[in-house]
Amino acid sequence: QVQVVESGGGLVQAGGSLRLSCAASGSIFSINDMGWYRQAPGKQRELVASITSGGLTKYADSVKGRFIISRDNPKNTVHLQMNNLKPEDTAVYLCNVVWWATAHRTERTWGQGTQVTVSS
Repeated sequence: QVQVVESGGGLVQAGGSLRLSCAASGSIFSINDMGWYRQAPGKQRELVASITSGGLTKYADSVKGRFIISRDNPKNTVHLQMNNLKPEDTAVYLCNVVWWATAHRTERTWGQGTQVTVSS
């Protein structure tokens, strides 16, 4: 089994910053992609940012220039630095980890999420 645990959410004023962290642990052969998604009330879950094992990143247009995703491969952790936060960034942020269960098969595990609330 693999566990994914997020931390770092909270309440912040518009224009402020937060840093989210996510740690994966368990029977992991190795990790492929790691990413952050978010889901606001009444809206679909959306990709915020992702990063491959080689460090290639992808961002949603709405967060480009404000958010930075990074990872520490030996520690199986991924971080999301969120700057210049806006009220529309308010959501539950979920970490997603794609990992190699064997040399030929990947699995996907979600964290339980951390709430980010941005006040205006």
